[in-house]
Amino acid sequence: MRSSLPRDPEASEAPDHWQILGIRPGADAAALKRAFRAQARRWHPDLNGNDPIAEERFKQVNEAYAVLSDPQRRSAWERGEDAAGAASVDPFVSGFPAFEDYLAELDGTSRRRSGATSDPYPDAGWQEPAASESQRPAGSSRWQQEPPAAEERGWVAAAPPSPPPVQAAGDAESLVELTPEQALQGETVELELEDGTVVEVRTPPLAGDGWRLRLAGVTPGGGDHFLQLRVRTPEGLRIDGLRVLYPLDLSPADAVLGCQVIVPTLEGPVRLRVPAGSSSGRLLRLRGRGQRLAERRGDQLVEVRISVDAPHGEDELALYRRLQELERQRVEDADT
Repeated sequence: MRSSLPRDPEASEAPDHWQILGIRPGADAAALKRAFRAQARRWHPDLNGNDPIAEERFKQVNEAYAVLSDPQRRSAWERGEDAAGAASVDPFVSGFPAFEDYLAELDGTSRRRSGATSDPYPDAGWQEPAASESQRPAGSSRWQQEPPAAEERGWVAAAPPSPPPVQAAGDAESLVELTPEQALQGETVELELEDGTVVEVRTPPLAGDGWRLRLAGVTPGGGDHFLQLRVRTPEGLRIDGLRVLYPLDLSPADAVLGCQVIVPTLEGPVRLRVPAGSSSGRLLRLRGRGQRLAERRGDQLVEVRISVDAPHGEDELALYRRLQELERQRVEDADT
């Protein structure tokens, strides 16, 4: 670890490359590449046209990956020595490449000429020969390279693509399932984003079913990622903090006449009396049958929902017709 090594007190403080990439020191190569991809996408100037600090941050990300992915430069940096090497010359002095081309070059997926010499700036990014705008052909952009410069680097030049459009921020959402105990105490959830970045999120204590947690600005393009919490038991109990909710389906006859039913709770089934004349939406309370936290104990609320099945047989259908006639007669009597 860098912090355990002596440094020259007169030397200027070197940047913390681990912190720039947002990962813990000593992370493996796979985690290093995932973090670099995420930060490069976040700060690439092509995707941050209105951000005045994006170019500088992108250069810092590029330099951090160049040092940490090169064993010799990383070792020198950890000893507090000058690890700049080839990076002392700004590789982006004449502009920034398109983001996808930039990643392709780092991954080695761009076509290379047979027998070409090794890249003098391995795994560190894109290099172009320094040139002023006055030396460029009319109409050329800073993203383009002239063929001689491409051949000098040892890879086959192709027609340069146009810069990709700035991506609009898009939101994403993931479903996270928790047990009642996890929702009560809070739980650390590991989430992999679309670009491969893995983040850890701690859910708040006393969370409930249907809650949405917002991770601001983490999606490609700067959108938000939402976590929708699902906290339910196999018996159909829904958890909301200390409170437990349960939907109870009743037939019209049971709702009108009243009945006794068995309902599940966190501590096992109990018998519940449903009063006569209960309508859909009525809440029946089971005191002390909710979640427990220290000396606090929530209740369980049972919501009545009237469920109507298709009539079975002519006798049952005749009863519904008779009931309809009686209800109409009652309304007419009330109006006169």
